Amino acid sequence: MYSKILIPTDGSDLCWEAAKEGIRFAKTNNSQVVAFHAIPTTSYMLFPESGPSDSIIDRFEKEADRRANLFVTKIIDHAQSAEIKAKAVCKKTDYVWKGIIETATAQDCDLIFMASHGRRGLANLLLGSETTKVLTHSSIAVLVYR
Repeated sequence: MYSKILIPTDGSDLCWEAAKEGIRFAKTNNSQVVAFHAIPTTSYMLFPESGPSDSIIDRFEKEADRRANLFVTKIIDHAQSAEIKAKAVCKKTDYVWKGIIETATAQDCDLIFMASHGRRGLANLLLGSETTKVLTHSSIAVLVYR
């Protein structure tokens, strides 16, 4: 039914549980998997006079890249052990939800399989919900794992 499934992760336990379930779903549907992680951009670089030094920015970016690779590699390894074709994409973006949709579109995914952190009330209002934003802006099917 679905040929290519995007599985985004933020590295949390819930995302890992969703990824494992997404891989099981992919196996059932004989689908490929694209593991995705959004790397935060360093917006403060717009204001260099008040921002951190270049060496701090470099360290931040290298650590963000390292963590991103760990997160997606964990998904790729699990998918490959289930004999599913998989690839990883890490993208720098200010908007996680937008990065998810753009990557799913660019990779020709026909399903986004993602976790919902289940924030409610004030936490959801203040933090927003990447899942809700993906659901409301995506023209690609979204399956939410909770």
